[in-house]
Amino acid sequence: MPLDPKSLQLFISVVEEGTIAAAAAREHIAPAAVSKRPSELEVELQTQLFIRSNKGVEPTTAGVNLVNLARRILHDMEDVYAQMREDTSGARGYVRIFANISAITQFLPSELNRFLAKHPQVRVTIEERISTVITKAVFENVADVGLFTLGAPAQNLKIFPYRKDELVLIVPKKHPLSSRRSISMQDILDFEFVGLHSGSWINSQLMKAATECGRTMKLRIQVTGFDTLCLMVEAGLGIGILPKNSAKPYQRALRVKTIALNEPWAHRNLAICVRSYEGLSAASRLLVDHLLASASGHDSK
Repeated sequence: MPLDPKSLQLFISVVEEGTIAAAAAREHIAPAAVSKRPSELEVELQTQLFIRSNKGVEPTTAGVNLVNLARRILHDMEDVYAQMREDTSGARGYVRIFANISAITQFLPSELNRFLAKHPQVRVTIEERISTVITKAVFENVADVGLFTLGAPAQNLKIFPYRKDELVLIVPKKHPLSSRRSISMQDILDFEFVGLHSGSWINSQLMKAATECGRTMKLRIQVTGFDTLCLMVEAGLGIGILPKNSAKPYQRALRVKTIALNEPWAHRNLAICVRSYEGLSAASRLLVDHLLASASGHDSK
């Protein structure tokens, strides 16, 4: 049986879903049809791709390798179709972006709005991820373009400087610290924090900074987004850290105040990463060029 796109897609679905039944539901076909394709792949490739149990299936090392290869193959095929359909009406294509919450809340909405106004036939999907996951996803071709905080592992990727941002402390308006204009890490460690989810750059940096002060960060509650963080801070559950530009809408709408952080790590560099600029689809290249031009124009003001 020669390899075909449908078999590869079904194989990916089985790996991602963990069971034949879930993959069948996702692909809207019968479980027997799903089960047949991966088994035929094992015969064709003469390699065991799954470890099967009554709980479902797990990919072997060969299976994990095939998933990464299959994603690249299917993505390349999408690019072939997209580029062949390009005509005088403008560029067509599909761009997969993985970005951290800081890039999404501060920069991407307005920049994507301008980009899609120029290229209405380009389809863009965005997934929020932490920086370490973003660089790994771009390397494995799960995402075409990544926007992340510099410092995350990014070997074998092409990196472009993108934007700078600044972290600030956010507190309730009646908090004991609310009269401060600026503050250091040492001065805030007596208070409880509303933190972001485990693995986030901000959380990791706060814990590292607390350790360097010989203290322990008092993490009272963890949330998954800046909006929830600000609501929890307003409710008095703790103080929090987030990018200055991301805090502005909440500062206007909620009873909270931001305070500058006198710490070198409060000033960060965001970057764009791709596997290879030359290997990007036409649509992905247009988007990267647009983001870099927007960032350059902003920095020159």
